[in-house]
Amino acid sequence: MHVLDLLQSDNLGLTLLWGEDALLGQEVSGVTATDLEDPRRFLGPGELVLSGLVWWADGDLAKADRFVSALAEAGATALLAGEETHGRVPDELVAACRAYRVPLVAVPAQTSFRAVTEAVYLRQWGDLSRRPTRLFALPENVRSELSRLLEGGAGPAELLDRACAHLGKVACYLMTASGRTVARTPSAPAIPARRADAMREGLSLRIESESTPYDAWQLHVPDADAAPPRVLHEIAEIFAQYRDGEARRTGTVRAAGRELAALLDAEEGPAADPGALEEALAAAGLPTGLPAGGAYRVLAATDGDALAEALAHLEDVPYAVGRSVAVLYEDQDAAVDVPGRLRSVWPLLQACGGPDADLRLGAGARASGVEGLRASIHQARFALTATDEATAVLAVEQLDTLATLLSGVPEEVRAVYASRTLGALGDGMLRETLEVFLANNCSWTRTAEALHLHVNTVHYRIERVESLTGRDLSRLEHKLDLYAALRCG
Repeated sequence: MHVLDLLQSDNLGLTLLWGEDALLGQEVSGVTATDLEDPRRFLGPGELVLSGLVWWADGDLAKADRFVSALAEAGATALLAGEETHGRVPDELVAACRAYRVPLVAVPAQTSFRAVTEAVYLRQWGDLSRRPTRLFALPENVRSELSRLLEGGAGPAELLDRACAHLGKVACYLMTASGRTVARTPSAPAIPARRADAMREGLSLRIESESTPYDAWQLHVPDADAAPPRVLHEIAEIFAQYRDGEARRTGTVRAAGRELAALLDAEEGPAADPGALEEALAAAGLPTGLPAGGAYRVLAATDGDALAEALAHLEDVPYAVGRSVAVLYEDQDAAVDVPGRLRSVWPLLQACGGPDADLRLGAGARASGVEGLRASIHQARFALTATDEATAVLAVEQLDTLATLLSGVPEEVRAVYASRTLGALGDGMLRETLEVFLANNCSWTRTAEALHLHVNTVHYRIERVESLTGRDLSRLEHKLDLYAALRCG
């Protein structure tokens, strides 16, 4: 199966925008549909990549370059770009494909990605291509059973097991974009989330449903020959139906989580009643509400969708999540480092969000009961303001130095304090002398040596600092005032 075979299909209406004959004759190993800005961790050599270009922003050369370079690095045979979202395939994408030598084909709005996928797999599986296309690849009894299970509220693990049972001992996974295993067949070994990006071999199908860059589902079979792709496509459709129902269920729970967060923010009125908080905790938690009475921890994040997916990685921790705030229940008898576990998951989410995503997380201290929840939410938000690129996940317990404590103070407040305290010094030698003096534990001799000055000169400059700032550097609290101002500036 080659890209040229697809272009010669009258039913698809594809248009070649760029591609050389030698490239169009490369063997196609499979199909992956994606709208991630950087999909390299889900691609394998020889794959066709279908993209609706949802990630594209008009005129953004960097995004086009990043997306196509990921395809070239993964060894993709071609990019099939849908015209429906933007009405056309952007010229910048054409230029990037030419630069990285990735064939580019336009998919018209009337042609579904499913039709392209079926065309590829029906060509690869000759026995299926000879069947009438309206026949289902899944046995009718299996389809009927899966429909009954869906109606009965079965979970993804049971659905996947029954969908693959007639295929024998096939290893099959349902995985999210961040590498979390939603379900796997009994013969499929467990894969830690941090190693999921290494799964480039085999066949992957995206579950077409509403999702975020972090929790999009893929059906993955490590052995591409273990099952007919048409069968896997039918199974993927089953899970698309499941996700539609799941979206309604989780939407209700997320709404309850938002109500809980609103109660935590309310300092006065009926919402401040501990009884109301207890009712909100029971209503908001996944899967059946948060247990009463007990230890809780509040999290605050810059992105609520990323936060929800991160918490889903913690299978043994009940939680409730709203827009960008979550409440966890922590078993007081279990030595579980929840912030530490989230810290290990966070890079996986950042990889899904791309380099432009601002993903940071702050964790409040453990609260013994509902009375401590409001303190925990304030702590979580303060810790969030103290995060940076180097420390994207920060627990309030980590604020154990004056420097880390000050980093949580809003930048505008720090700037005013530094200007008010040090403004009279300017940015010249007096400020430098103060910094070196404090760094050397207020030693006149060591400061003079560090600055290559006479000790008397250091004395004179420090006296000027004290005069201009109104601080006495023989007093500890005044030293701390000036040290904090330097850190804030």
